[in-house]
Amino acid sequence: MIDGEATRATPVVIRPAEPPDVPVLHRFIVELAAAEDFPGEVSARPADVGAALFGPRPVAEAVVATVGDEPVGFALFYPTYSTVLGRPGIHLEDLYVRPEWRGGGLGRTLLAHLAELAVSRGGARIKWWVLRTNDPALRFYRRLRARSLDEIEMLRLDGPALQALAGADPVVPSVD
Repeated sequence: MIDGEATRATPVVIRPAEPPDVPVLHRFIVELAAAEDFPGEVSARPADVGAALFGPRPVAEAVVATVGDEPVGFALFYPTYSTVLGRPGIHLEDLYVRPEWRGGGLGRTLLAHLAELAVSRGGARIKWWVLRTNDPALRFYRRLRARSLDEIEMLRLDGPALQALAGADPVVPSVD
């Protein structure tokens, strides 16, 4: 950066994450959570991120956006499958651009990279979740013509309810 603005002379490079990127990816995850007002909810450690991306059974992938040697953003994603379409897709778990690098097209570049991956893998779509309170992100995604899915309700089973259903904790009060 020069005086707070991205230099046009240094190109942005989007590359697959590698094991040495894990500490930076973890830092970006913590920064993203703080930006979304969820700083206390990051329990993942760098080792957890490393195992998810590079362990014996990787469950996700990531790409890193760099300017020169400086990591300035990332996207973490994993494969999905649509039984209706009969085709794979990508679920974008996290997309993050450092604040000082926003507004210059880097987020769009990261999403375009994922779109290229999805298409090259025979995918039919990319999907993701956005906090309803994240107005800048919603405006950004809508400019790209992403659409909200009003017909789908997102649900989650976790904590004691997950343990109970798995048989690990048979007593959980009903919320019906």
